[in-house]
Amino acid sequence: MTTRRKFLTTAAMGAAAAPLATPAIAQSTIKWRLQTYAGAALAEHVLDPAIKMFNTIAGDRMQIETFYADQLVPTGELFQAMQRGTIDAVQSDDDSMASPTEVTVFGGYFPFASRYSLDVPVLFNQYGLNEIWDAEYSKVGVKHVSAGAWDPCHFATKDPINSLADLRGKRVFTFPTAGRFLAQFGVVPVTLPWEDIEVAVQTGELDGIAWSGITEDYTVGWADVTNYFLTNNISGAWIGHFFANMDRWNELPEDLQALFKLCCEQSHYYRQHWYWGGEADLRVNGPKMQLTSIPDAEWAQVEAAARVFWDEVAAESETKAKVVEIFKTYNAVMEKAGRPYRYG
Repeated sequence: MTTRRKFLTTAAMGAAAAPLATPAIAQSTIKWRLQTYAGAALAEHVLDPAIKMFNTIAGDRMQIETFYADQLVPTGELFQAMQRGTIDAVQSDDDSMASPTEVTVFGGYFPFASRYSLDVPVLFNQYGLNEIWDAEYSKVGVKHVSAGAWDPCHFATKDPINSLADLRGKRVFTFPTAGRFLAQFGVVPVTLPWEDIEVAVQTGELDGIAWSGITEDYTVGWADVTNYFLTNNISGAWIGHFFANMDRWNELPEDLQALFKLCCEQSHYYRQHWYWGGEADLRVNGPKMQLTSIPDAEWAQVEAAARVFWDEVAAESETKAKVVEIFKTYNAVMEKAGRPYRYG
């Protein structure tokens, strides 16, 4: 007869040999809600893999529930909702979520702050931007967890853009700071909920989009409603971040903090190769959009205007001046280094 002791021993050995199943969510499980700036189709790439990885590893210790653009609160209210604790964490740029910091203007697409996506992690990890962002967000009760690069910023339009004159009067969905910069060239910036953009282009409410590169245009459906893609860009990479409510962050044990940071870094790495490969492949092989270009000599006017814009922003505060100086120092190094860091 099998004794109770022998049964328990055998059962324990069998359990040890069997593969671990996904643990049930216990009552003690830490639960977070995270909202991203991205809609569902885009979040499938820029967010979901990282959070799935976190939830799988954290198991019944912690689970993060994700929400897409404007699901819980409008994107422009993300910062306030996170600061209050309505949302525990956010994936966004500073600009879109209207954070009340001195560095908000540099989030998203600060004109010509980067040439390539690798510029962003270098600026944050080797040139001091991490420390500046950490200090600024600590002042307002938010944890700046991690910064990374997204795609470059190009125009996707219904009508062809072959000169700066073609931009005049175009109603364009773009980021706040990018819109402020582009207005001097006659662009009319328009703010709408992210999920409404495709329909707005179809109905004529928008003439175009300056929000992403071509990978995103195809991924989210914008390539289906725009006809042309301008190869000139106003920035080499979007600067975006993961943030968390400071109290929620401080409540986490150190290993879960480390795990969340690690998954954020994995998210950044995924985007590096996903966007980089997609931007080239879709320009060459994508069937939906015709490429147009503004001549380099004419586009140089935009690049020159960006330097003036940098100085205008730098004059607004000591912190902004410090960030602009870092941009200038970094770009000077890259230009002197030459190929492959900078061309021409």
